[in-house]
Amino acid sequence: MKCLSIHLGTLALALAVATTPGMAQKDQKDQDKNRADRMANSGGTAGQNRLVREVRHELVMLPYYGVFDNLLFRVDGSTVTLMGQVTRPTLKSDAENAVKGIEGVTRVDNQIQVLPLSSMDDGIRMATYRAIFSKPGLDRYAMQAVPPIHIIVDNGKVTLEGVVATEADKNQAGLYANGVNGVFSVTNNLHVEGK
Repeated sequence: MKCLSIHLGTLALALAVATTPGMAQKDQKDQDKNRADRMANSGGTAGQNRLVREVRHELVMLPYYGVFDNLLFRVDGSTVTLMGQVTRPTLKSDAENAVKGIEGVTRVDNQIQVLPLSSMDDGIRMATYRAIFSKPGLDRYAMQAVPPIHIIVDNGKVTLEGVVATEADKNQAGLYANGVNGVFSVTNNLHVEGK
């Protein structure tokens, strides 16, 4: 019986010690959250930067966001303006709903364009994808969950959006997209990292 009471006492002490750091961490997280809320509400750049990071994260994590969609946004205080083009109407509403749920966002202006349904455009999308991402050097961009080169096709007109590592990659992507059958024009809006 004496042995049992010692073990229970040791167990109670161990539980007390184990929960104390967890409580301290919880208090620290609450303080950090309150500090971030104050910055966001004060209109400071730290609050603005937090909103930008969270909006970007939410948009990139959308389940149906892919290489044929282009989501852009602008943060003005607590208002987020969504822009770009998507192939599915549900992605437009999903993006708005995801951003509305971010703490500190009071208004969402959804200006995302839903691209028209077109079997011709779908064929151009796939052909352009193969033309760009099957080439040595550019194939490394296809390895990511959402490739950094986005192919937007609207009535036979191709626009390349996103970021590439070099000017040569940008130029190659534009040339390969221009060589796809059925493409009326190509606008190369790719940005080079660091510029």
